[in-house]
Amino acid sequence: MEVQSRDQQIATFSQMGKLMGQFASGTAWPGFACGLAQDEYEAFQQLIATHFQSNGWFTEANIKKALGSWSKALTRENLEKWLSAYPENIGVSKNIGVICAGNIPLVGFHDVLSVILAGHKALIKLSSEDNKLIPALLFLAAKLDPTLTQRFEIIPQKLTGFDAVIATGSTNTGRYFEYYFRDIPHIIRKGRTSVAVLTGNETEEELNKLGNDMFDYFGLGCRSVSKVYIPEDFDLDRLFGAIYPFHEIVNHNKYANNYDYNKAVWMLNKENLLDNGFILLKEDKALASPVASLFYERYSNIENVNAFLSEQSESLQCVVGHGRIPFGDTQCPMLWDYADDVDTLKFLVELQ
Repeated sequence: MEVQSRDQQIATFSQMGKLMGQFASGTAWPGFACGLAQDEYEAFQQLIATHFQSNGWFTEANIKKALGSWSKALTRENLEKWLSAYPENIGVSKNIGVICAGNIPLVGFHDVLSVILAGHKALIKLSSEDNKLIPALLFLAAKLDPTLTQRFEIIPQKLTGFDAVIATGSTNTGRYFEYYFRDIPHIIRKGRTSVAVLTGNETEEELNKLGNDMFDYFGLGCRSVSKVYIPEDFDLDRLFGAIYPFHEIVNHNKYANNYDYNKAVWMLNKENLLDNGFILLKEDKALASPVASLFYERYSNIENVNAFLSEQSESLQCVVGHGRIPFGDTQCPMLWDYADDVDTLKFLVELQ
């Protein structure tokens, strides 16, 4: 199996980053210099525009948001910085099973990319919720470098013939994965969530950016903030005012259904709710809130919050706040921001 040199890999995927940026901005076919024929380019644009018909959560705006985030990550500078920390594969090639989640667009692409860049072959088991975008992008990448067709295979049925596996799923499926793949090298990711810690000194701009952390991809990602810790005297009207620009999210049918359902159940149970017409705020000690809601918890001692979050580290993907992940950045990870803090590329390059 032919393996690209690292320089060739960087050239191919930095060009993919440029293409993703053009797709994200809705740019018309820029000509053959982009590496694609017009019909290939426009076919992917059509997929972006119509994907919601098979998955209502995957709106055109959210797919373009994901592509824009990837475009910012896949630059030559970022690829060189990322890959420079790892030895180049000079011949050891393995078959790596990649079991993808499908909660947000392209959520499994980082694992697939990592396998390819590590010099292995990705055997890709896609989620039924996101089974079009990754194959379409890989098809385009193979137009830029035909040798990539040897580096991946979409597996429609049972995953077999793998030497190692990277699997992402819920906490329940994670337990199944751990048992099923117990005898081979593996990375198993279970369900996680993200929180924000406010001090009361946040600017309106920072609180507005927190809205991106809450509402991007309808809050379906493990990097989506589902709970905020606030000081005892924090005025939640400040948060409501800052996130108001996101209010049109409730016009999306699937989001609205979740909003209405949660509101009905909690009102029936006589729960105390704060409601601004597009998100429900509920005081709750749990970390993960349902879609269209946000849990909050007041604190008097931030050190106690820090200690608790440290204890819950295996349940958390991101913690947003001053001195932590900046507001608005949770859904824009860089190539070296590994899910669950597990170094995927290190795992792959060390396989023997």
